[in-house]
Amino acid sequence: MSTPTLSPPTGRDTEHGRTVLRAPRVGDAAQIWRIAKDSQVLDANSSYAYLLWCRDFPATSVVAEVDGEVVGFVIGFVRPKAPDTVFVWQVAVDPSQRGRGTGTALLHKLLDDTAAAGVSILETTVSPDNEASIAMFGSVARKRGADMRKRPLFDPSAFPDNHEAEDLYTIAPSTPEEHR
Repeated sequence: MSTPTLSPPTGRDTEHGRTVLRAPRVGDAAQIWRIAKDSQVLDANSSYAYLLWCRDFPATSVVAEVDGEVVGFVIGFVRPKAPDTVFVWQVAVDPSQRGRGTGTALLHKLLDDTAAAGVSILETTVSPDNEASIAMFGSVARKRGADMRKRPLFDPSAFPDNHEAEDLYTIAPSTPEEHR
């Protein structure tokens, strides 16, 4: 199944400059960590974790850059036991860029980049109260003509702290058999 072209594509002009979507570099880790920490929604990992992510997983991660500054990111990995699946660990956009489609652009770029390696499925977890993330992933599924499914993955008792439940969302190509 072919995937629709993202609109806007990997580079676009905004009133704040040109947005470029690209693989992260180690030097981007501090800005990624800041965006995650400032999101007030994500569980911020240690700054060291983002350094390792930029070093070891640039093929399954994307940053959005405007005027030389990272303003958004998606970090993920191909699941070892499911090589056709990219798991999105985190996606976040700086408040100055929200509402401009940057998050969905990052996810489309990730899916386009990983398709050459045989990835056709995206998985992520989202807490039930994060309506903005659920809507963003739903938008990606619709634009790609894919199905989005949800199922419980981890309930609060699985966490050693006061973490909310995490539902697993799977975005996968639609098949004719599923629509009979």
